[in-house]
Formats: sequence, structure tokens, C-alpha cells
Amino acid sequence: MPRVTFVEPNGTEHAVEVATGYSVMEAALNNNIRGIDGDCGGNCACGTCHVYVAAEWRARTGEQSEMEHDMLEFAEGVREDSRLCCQIEMTDALDGLVVHVADSQH
Repeated sequence: MPRVTFVEPNGTEHAVEVATGYSVMEAALNNNIRGIDGDCGGNCACGTCHVYVAAEWRARTGEQSEMEHDMLEFAEGVREDSRLCCQIEMTDALDGLVVHVADSQH
């Protein structure tokens, strides 16, 4: 099973396993990752799963969709590497993915 590491703003890391086909947000919720709320249930209708994707993973996680981009316009601390983790589906190719939970999520 692929693993994703969530890094809190204070540097605390949480490496968790997630089944392929599940979103990074679902992995966070299933493992009680602080700062990831997923209020909309993964429908790209809120910004409560805002993360920063580590540079070496950005190409593999894909680009923001137009809907995701629009939702991020309402989030705090948006950067070039911002994503909503409900929109990142885990695959075997993403094994080892590292995402940083946005400061605004805490």
C-alpha cells in the first residue's frame, strides 16, 4: 500500500498508508491528521484540506483543476504549490508522497 507523509507546520511528520484510489484527504481523515478537516467530504467545495505539495512530487500529483483553483482563491496562504488534498488520488506512483499542511489549517 502506498504511503503519504503529512508534515504539520511545526515540522511533526505523520507517515500513513493509504489504499490506491483513495484521496490524500481520506488518508488524513482516516488517520486523524491535525489540520485536515474535509468539511465538504472531498467534493472540492471547501478549502479545509489545503496542503502544499513538496516540489519533487508536484509533477506526479498533477495540476489544479479549474474548480480546485477557484476554491483555493478563498483559502489563506495560497502558494504555487497549494493543492486541495481531496483532489489528489493515491496511486502506487505516489508512494512516498510528502505534503505540508497549510499554516492556515491550524
